[in-house]
Amino acid sequence: MLIALWIILIVCLLWLALTELPAGWDGHKPLPYLIALTPMLWIAFAALGIAGLCMREWGFAACCAAGLIASLMRKTAYWLNDLKSPNTGEAIARKIAERKAREAQAQSHTPHTPRLDDAHDGRFRVLTLNCRFGHANAAEIVRMVRDEDVAVLALQELTEDLVRQLDAAGLAELLPYRQLGDPQASDNGGFNGVWLRVEPAQSTPTGVAIPAADVPAVTLQVSPMRDITFASAHPKSPQRGCREWSEGIIGLGALAHPQQNLAAPDAPAHETITVILGDLNSSIPHPSFRKLLASGFHDAALDEAKGLHPTYPTWLPWPRIVIDHVIFTDHLHASDVQAVHIDGSDHMALAATLTLQDKHEPVNAAARETWPESLPPLPKKKAHEQAQR
Repeated sequence: MLIALWIILIVCLLWLALTELPAGWDGHKPLPYLIALTPMLWIAFAALGIAGLCMREWGFAACCAAGLIASLMRKTAYWLNDLKSPNTGEAIARKIAERKAREAQAQSHTPHTPRLDDAHDGRFRVLTLNCRFGHANAAEIVRMVRDEDVAVLALQELTEDLVRQLDAAGLAELLPYRQLGDPQASDNGGFNGVWLRVEPAQSTPTGVAIPAADVPAVTLQVSPMRDITFASAHPKSPQRGCREWSEGIIGLGALAHPQQNLAAPDAPAHETITVILGDLNSSIPHPSFRKLLASGFHDAALDEAKGLHPTYPTWLPWPRIVIDHVIFTDHLHASDVQAVHIDGSDHMALAATLTLQDKHEPVNAAARETWPESLPPLPKKKAHEQAQR
């Protein structure tokens, strides 16, 4: 009996170790699926640990406890981001300031409206949804845009018919500007689109080339020296090709430097903030997704650090996994992140309020790159010795 339990424990530990593969190595079937399920391994470790305690096998129980802690480490990042940040005092001060602002707002009875077209405000609401082959309820999407005062909407798996339904439901009145990806036979479930309230300075149906549906992107100027680029992305799911799945996720990292993709060569240099919204078919256990974050992005749920916001599938309240994201480069802070049900889709919609800020946002420890890129730098002397070999 004990031998069988040890075998199961070793298998679970090896399974968990898959999350530490170098980025790109997870692009082989069935690794994306196995890694996606690693957040559930705590159940197996807990059950094995209880069995070990009942059998008075203390060494075995201790190994199970170590596996349990390891399996929960990244999940805790959705609550403990501020405690891991380089400046915890600054994070606490920010939280206190946010609370005081909410209290002052409640006392004044003037509800705050996050708008992208208010330069003095700097707060705006964004929303992303995978429309499940165009079957999402258009009226519900428009209602949510209106109720949440959404300034930027990103949709994936669109069809021409759904776009017409959205127009008929009044989306163009709320968000009059849009950029759609070009429909192609190779699209994974449909094309992508992004709608916004403010007229963009430039737009393109392909903000970055990845082996999946086009990534439409729009850029607008928020100050003389600052732009924001919004992109709607949907890398292929592993079932459509694991290697393309990994390449698509990592390839989105090029948008961390959008001047190379969207701006004219003779355009003056701007500080450009990039926001990617969409069904990225991955989460922080996947090395490819952590590689994307390491290219310069912050995840809204990790940044807010108020808990998980699983989005798929809608028909299972548990276990539901995190694969839809709002990610952004520096000079934004996320708050009020919510997953909301929309009829007709197998994904929850993900909404977040983004606030412009001048300071850099600390990176969540869970977003570190995988081995070997995450190894600490060698001391100068040792690095010099290795370079001479």
